[in-house]
Amino acid sequence: MAPAALHFPAELLLKAQGVRAVFLDVDGVLTDGGLYFSEQGESIKRFHVLDGHGLRLLQEAGIHVVVIAGRDSAALRARLQALDVRHACFGVTDKAQVARTVIAELALDWPDCAVIGDDWPDLPLVTRCAFSAAPPQAHAEVLARVDYICQRAGGQGAVREFCDLLLVAAGRYQRLLQGALA
Repeated sequence: MAPAALHFPAELLLKAQGVRAVFLDVDGVLTDGGLYFSEQGESIKRFHVLDGHGLRLLQEAGIHVVVIAGRDSAALRARLQALDVRHACFGVTDKAQVARTVIAELALDWPDCAVIGDDWPDLPLVTRCAFSAAPPQAHAEVLARVDYICQRAGGQGAVREFCDLLLVAAGRYQRLLQGALA
């Protein structure tokens, strides 16, 4: 069996162990943060295929994926439906309140959770979750508080990098990789 091509510092993997649910922001994390509008006023979003597959792998590994978005759009809803993301909240102003509700529904607690976000509305989750990450273009206050700063940008694979780190920490990455190679 060939070794995995990914290497994360041991202290990060220890901090990320035990994660059973992840919270994700959308604009600036699952997308590049640009807001695109058609002539009809529809919001258009661009998603990265690597991020989507990473979310599928988390779900396959038994880790709940929870999207908490400050905005709502048909494009986002379609993408999350295609990825079979079962927990999503749209147009949220108080992300901590929504996260508390989801945590209770899943019979979890903050130490069971991880988050990836990029701006001030994500800070309440960054400061409560057991593990936190941000894309490198995140706001300085977020970057100063997260456990991990992704190498890839939001909308360019940062979420996949985050997912891979969590899968390695959970001891599930190698098994999933072997399944893909079979």
